[in-house]
Amino acid sequence: MVKKEKTQGFEEKLSKLEEIVGKLEDETTPIEESLELFEEGVGISKELSEKLEEIKKKIEVLRKDAEGKLKLEKFEEEPE
Repeated sequence: MVKKEKTQGFEEKLSKLEEIVGKLEDETTPIEESLELFEEGVGISKELSEKLEEIKKKIEVLRKDAEGKLKLEKFEEEPE
C-alpha cells in the first residue's frame, strides 16, 4: 500500500508540473506569476529527477548468463 501512495505522489507532482508548464505557455499569465510558477516548477522537476534516480538504483534485471541460467543483476544505465 505504501508503494502505491508514493507512486500517486509522483504522478500528482508530474501532473502539477504539466499544469505549471501550461500556465507558463499562456501569454496572458502575468510576469510575476510566471516567475513564481517557474521557480515552483524547477523545484518539482528537481524532486522528480531525484526520485527517478533513486528508483533506477533499485531496479534489478534478470539476465541469462553464458550457461543460459537466469541471474539477477543490478540495473546499469547504458552510456549514451
